[in-house]
Amino acid sequence: MRVDKHDVRVGELAAGQPLSLPVYRFKGKGAGPSVYIQANVHGAEVQGNAVIYQLMKLLEHYELFGDISLVPLANPLGINQKSGEFTLGRFDPITGVNWNREYLDHGFNIEVWYQEHAHLDDGSLITAFRATLVEECARRLNNPWGVTTGHRLAVTLQSMAHKADIVLDLHTGPKSCKHLYCPEYERSAAQYFSIPYTLLIPNSFGGAMDEAAFVPWWTLAEVASIHGRELGVKVSALTLELGSQERIDLDDALEDAEGILAYLSHRGVIAETVPPKPMKRYGCFLKNYRKFHAPKAGMVEYLGKVGVPMKASEPLVNLLRLDLYGTGEELTVLRLPEDGVPILHFASASVHQGTELYKVMTKVFEL
Repeated sequence: MRVDKHDVRVGELAAGQPLSLPVYRFKGKGAGPSVYIQANVHGAEVQGNAVIYQLMKLLEHYELFGDISLVPLANPLGINQKSGEFTLGRFDPITGVNWNREYLDHGFNIEVWYQEHAHLDDGSLITAFRATLVEECARRLNNPWGVTTGHRLAVTLQSMAHKADIVLDLHTGPKSCKHLYCPEYERSAAQYFSIPYTLLIPNSFGGAMDEAAFVPWWTLAEVASIHGRELGVKVSALTLELGSQERIDLDDALEDAEGILAYLSHRGVIAETVPPKPMKRYGCFLKNYRKFHAPKAGMVEYLGKVGVPMKASEPLVNLLRLDLYGTGEELTVLRLPEDGVPILHFASASVHQGTELYKVMTKVFEL
């Protein structure tokens, strides 16, 4: 199957050079959901590019019902934000804002919008709502007061995502096991990806791409239901966390590409049946995803293994303070306060007081 490529302009550098990114598109037969997949919004989170590569190689051999648009290298500014051997591209260096918190929170009143469009049949209503979201992005980008560099990039990506029925945002953690951010209404989707742990997230906008894509549609479904109309949530948006940053693993990427393909098969995007990888999958609600912070500064030995369940009071961290040698307080064992699964930990062994050392899933259940 032939893939088309074009470049999308997302800004300009200070010396005037255009800033653009590549977009690849597989054209389907128009009988299935459309898909948008992006990777590398954070500069150091490169594994998603390998997954997109492996997915495109697989898609060449499948029959597509729906269109699939793929955007690797989604943040050229962040990717090129280097310091020595490290990539720093998590925060916009101009504003300090997380690149993945720059998306547009649509400010229009969906209750009012629904009442104005309630006379439309379901198909026409969905088309009109999608057009409104895309128009809101265009209006934002054309703000006469201008927008920040990071916001221009994010809203340009968001406007492409709003044209799709399925949105997948590929990320990694600092030092992390694979995990999935999945809206609560789409809980069954977790059974298809090659990912063992899932965080179920509510209908709340925090600035990320997945929320920017699904929150308006979830809210529309809730508004319609209040008025006696069951639309369902017409857009699915998920964030796939594909392990640790600053690494490319093509074999691992193939496994994750096959998991994405299994989900696309389930959703009717491709004609062929692709079974999910047999594995146990676990979840927790976002409210039970806990952060463990350093009670004091020091040098850290990370004892908790990501993706491995732990019991309360097991050693999580050794904290070394050589300035306190001889006082009996030079080595402190920090213990996990509650049963849980460490999902990721801070990348550096040198930490300030208050540093977020671990994120831990608690009250975990089998999906």
